Amino acid sequence: MNPQAFIASLSFDIRLAPYDIQGSIAHARMLSKCRIIPSRDAQRIIKGLESIAKDLHRGKRLPQEEDIHFATERELIRRIGPVGGKLHTARSRNDQIALDLKLYLRDQIKLIVREIVRLQKAFVYVAEHNMDIVMPGFTHMQHAQPVLFSHHILAYAWMLERDKGRLADALKRADEMPLGSAALAGTSFPIDRAYVAKLLGFAGVTPNSIDTVSDRDFLVEFVSAAALIMTHLSRLSEELILWSSSEFNMIQLQNEFTSGSSIMPQKRNPDVAEIIRGESGRIYGNLVALLTILKGLPLSYNRDLQEDKPPFFDTVDTLQGCLAVAEPMVATMTLRADRMRALCDRGFLAATELADYLTGKGIPFRSAHGVVKRVVAYCEGQRIRLEELTLEELRRFNAHFDQGTLKVLSVDQVVHVKDSYGGTSPRRVREQLGRLKKLIR
Repeated sequence: MNPQAFIASLSFDIRLAPYDIQGSIAHARMLSKCRIIPSRDAQRIIKGLESIAKDLHRGKRLPQEEDIHFATERELIRRIGPVGGKLHTARSRNDQIALDLKLYLRDQIKLIVREIVRLQKAFVYVAEHNMDIVMPGFTHMQHAQPVLFSHHILAYAWMLERDKGRLADALKRADEMPLGSAALAGTSFPIDRAYVAKLLGFAGVTPNSIDTVSDRDFLVEFVSAAALIMTHLSRLSEELILWSSSEFNMIQLQNEFTSGSSIMPQKRNPDVAEIIRGESGRIYGNLVALLTILKGLPLSYNRDLQEDKPPFFDTVDTLQGCLAVAEPMVATMTLRADRMRALCDRGFLAATELADYLTGKGIPFRSAHGVVKRVVAYCEGQRIRLEELTLEELRRFNAHFDQGTLKVLSVDQVVHVKDSYGGTSPRRVREQLGRLKKLIR
């Protein structure tokens, strides 16, 4: 293979073209302001860059070059002549690529947050329109306690709220303008870095030129946050897969989010959810790839850093795709309320409430726990549900059981009394909905 073709990166860093041009225009304005190049030259450079940007938007291509920086510069010189070569005064590709990546990342985070909000709104919509559906809550994949479906599904909205916070936090540390660091030691030209930062909307400038050109922490932070978002999407997908199975039969996904079998005509497989679940591993791999690229690099810039872009770009594309398809999948799923309620009749879901009832009568909880454990064993032996016990049978286990006990054995009643802040009662779920609506409007 041709060595020059081997080191070329234009095939993947071409997507940075608008940001490379945006940064170059700001750089040209600064060179003119600081009288490093004549104003008329800067104006020609800016007009040339603007014309390139318009042509790229129309679908025209840049010339084949080693990377996006050389390709843009070569096209600029072709259009305006040798004066285009003045653009690279007081900068290096090392600080130029750091700027391009930060500008690109800033825009992509905004788009991703927008998709997250859309998915959060889907969770809020589904919860609000299915407030009274009761389902079994699980721990260890075993029936545990009854909960409202609305409470369960809103857990994912809160996960995404934390994800938004992590992205915003990562963006803060990417909000320093790197241009002016040059190759690694800064430049002897009297540049105005703060002016460029202002033009490009950065909060400030990077304080150390060596750190600047070798820093990819902002990419690692983003991909790490993306990996956690994918963890949440994968957990959601796993539940949708389980809930739509014949064994659970709690929901039905719309046909567009499923596919058939090549051999079994009855099958509707939850392929979209399965692909999302699988894509999480892809982004985890991208995070490991970035960390591995960085872990042994001496300061400052090394060409290894060219390899940061494929895993970064792939993470952006994969995450945006998964978020975009998850929103309509959630918003359009059909809930089978009767089936969810029927599943609550398994697993003695009111057992904890029964122990709490005895505790309210003055019995230490640990003792009450033991009493109810024996009650459950009795029910298993008799093959009956807790709700089917008579008061007489209950009093065989403890004399503190009374007529009020029978009320707490109702699964529907249990979800109403779980009223601690953040709990599953209708009142607390409505509180969550109110808070979330304020956060995502």
